[in-house]
Amino acid sequence: MANKQNMSYVDRGFEYAMATKSVLGKNLKGKINAEGALAAVNFCNLKAVHFTDSMSAVYKAEIKRVSDQPRNANNQANDDELLVINDFKTQLASGEEIVPFTTEKEEHVFGYYPIVTNDMCLKCHGDIGEIDEAAHSKIQLLYPEDKATGYSTNQLRGIWVVKMMK
Repeated sequence: MANKQNMSYVDRGFEYAMATKSVLGKNLKGKINAEGALAAVNFCNLKAVHFTDSMSAVYKAEIKRVSDQPRNANNQANDDELLVINDFKTQLASGEEIVPFTTEKEEHVFGYYPIVTNDMCLKCHGDIGEIDEAAHSKIQLLYPEDKATGYSTNQLRGIWVVKMMK
């Protein structure tokens, strides 16, 4: 692994976001395989933020997931993040590779990285009629304002935002 000080901010943030995605994904996949989609909903509700927070502590950076269609209102993208999401959606729709990037504000650098759906995501974020009934009931109970369904494979679900010190 390269010395983080020699990495560009975009590469450093990408490493942080992908490491966080990997930890979440591994644990989520384990839950789904062992106990099904309902267990995955419970895992995400109770544990996902803790994994994200712990990875933030490891990297000494703020790592979060946001969306224009959040399940949890705490993950609603702000105006700047919505612009990024729309830009990434345009890139994806036109068949372009989504290009992560960074912006600088005062003493921080913000990195933006896509979250693109795969088959595992669709177990809880796909078409409502295809989501496990018990899992969907639990989602409705926990997130009555849920906007995070109706996705298909290879759609932009949201973005990782990594806030790093300069």
